[in-house]
Amino acid sequence: MTTFTKVSPYANEPFTDFNLEENKKAMQAAISKVKEELGSEYPLYIGTEKVTTEAKITSINPGNVDEIIGYVSKADQALAEKAMNVALDTFESWKKVPARERAEYLFKAAALMRARKHEFSALMLLESGKNYVEADVDTAEAIDFIEFYAREMIRLSEINETQPLVKIPGENNKLTYIPLGVGVIIPPWNFPLAICVGMTMAAVVSGNTVLLKPASTTPVIAHKFVALMEEVGLPAGVINFIPGSGAEVGDYLTTHPKTRFISFTGSKEVGLRINKLAADTVPGQIWIKRVVAEMGGKDGIVVDETADLNAAAAAIVASAFGFQGQKCSAGSRAIIVESVYDEVVEKVVALTNQLQSGLPELNYAAGPVIDKTSYERILDYIEVGKSEGTLLAGGGKAEGNGYYIQPTVFGDVSGKARIMQEEIFGPVLAIAKAKDWKEAIAMYNDTEFGLTGSYFSTNEERISEALDTVHCGNLYINRKCTGALVGVHPFGGFNMSGTDSKAGGYDYLLLFTQAKLTSRKV
Repeated sequence: MTTFTKVSPYANEPFTDFNLEENKKAMQAAISKVKEELGSEYPLYIGTEKVTTEAKITSINPGNVDEIIGYVSKADQALAEKAMNVALDTFESWKKVPARERAEYLFKAAALMRARKHEFSALMLLESGKNYVEADVDTAEAIDFIEFYAREMIRLSEINETQPLVKIPGENNKLTYIPLGVGVIIPPWNFPLAICVGMTMAAVVSGNTVLLKPASTTPVIAHKFVALMEEVGLPAGVINFIPGSGAEVGDYLTTHPKTRFISFTGSKEVGLRINKLAADTVPGQIWIKRVVAEMGGKDGIVVDETADLNAAAAAIVASAFGFQGQKCSAGSRAIIVESVYDEVVEKVVALTNQLQSGLPELNYAAGPVIDKTSYERILDYIEVGKSEGTLLAGGGKAEGNGYYIQPTVFGDVSGKARIMQEEIFGPVLAIAKAKDWKEAIAMYNDTEFGLTGSYFSTNEERISEALDTVHCGNLYINRKCTGALVGVHPFGGFNMSGTDSKAGGYDYLLLFTQAKLTSRKV
């Protein structure tokens, strides 16, 4: 007889206070422990097999490029096909496991990850360049996703008791949320644990089996998660770990006739490519593939003359430069009403100049960007910005044996400028001036994206209109536009920001299930 974890009401995982010396020391100890394993080799997981390949992905520390995090075996199309067949076979048994039993694996995983929280954060810190707080928040969010989706699957499995269909005489009608099949999970590198875990666990707890293709810059932290799921006893073949090339493995699986869904988080360009490939039916395909896509953003903060200007400036800097601006929710635009423009800009520049760049393991506020490609692209955008606005802070490379860029601020930028319209995904903030609050909102909306936004004001009528007219998936009033909490701020955007998936919300598991109505005459 299975003994289940007692399910308490959901609550967000607390963040670690690194102002406390004991917590700093705990993180430093975890970093030392993780460093003992640097340079290790990591296999693929295909069902019960651990497959080592000659071809490897070399994961390096972006903050110290001489440090190798690990060598991860690399799948090709033949191994991807093998993993697909294993996932198809495993689906036949996994889909029959009761929802409460599937959820139990997640509860065990959350407890184990919580016990090793600093260890997960330390590995992420070294592999992705996050500082203590950013890494800790990422791990906490991963735990939140596990806990939240476990409860969500239980809720959906009990829907006929808690929210029964309308009764009519002579019939017994029920709605059941059944899994879709085999899905391809393609998470990003910028939240290499939280989003990887959230996307995977949502699919798995819903009864699907998956092929997990992590980002090539952060495959080791993804492997650590997969190893954790093996440790808690998740049946082999439910999660198949197949790092590999997007062009080779990603496209192959996206177009595969047996792929039922693709869950993707990443750039607009890749998301649109996946959507296009998935839309084309191929021989042997008997369904329309479902695409869940969370893509880019060009998020902004609007400040009017009634706002708390100190709070607005602090939010602008935190949103623009947290994790070096490498968040799809990052506030890379600020639009300020002209009567307070100079005052807010002065405060933003002062706060930006306080940010010191350095090694993440030493907990500097500003760390490296993820890799050489990003580094060069961001520096190119900074050069573009020098011709589109007034350079107010930063503007070039920062010191360090890694991909360090100074937090950079441009003022007097036109709403149509490239640095106001294109996603840079780095520590670059563009500030524009608006004649009044209505023009500021119009400038905010003048973008192909629509993920997050903030409006700073103390005028209730203006706030009311902003709530109606600022067009984005996640709108915040008088706070920063980053930092969505699972269960509190369901996350997903409009337009070219994706399919508005609302991860961490009550609608999310519906994307990985299909509703089956059964009606029986009595």
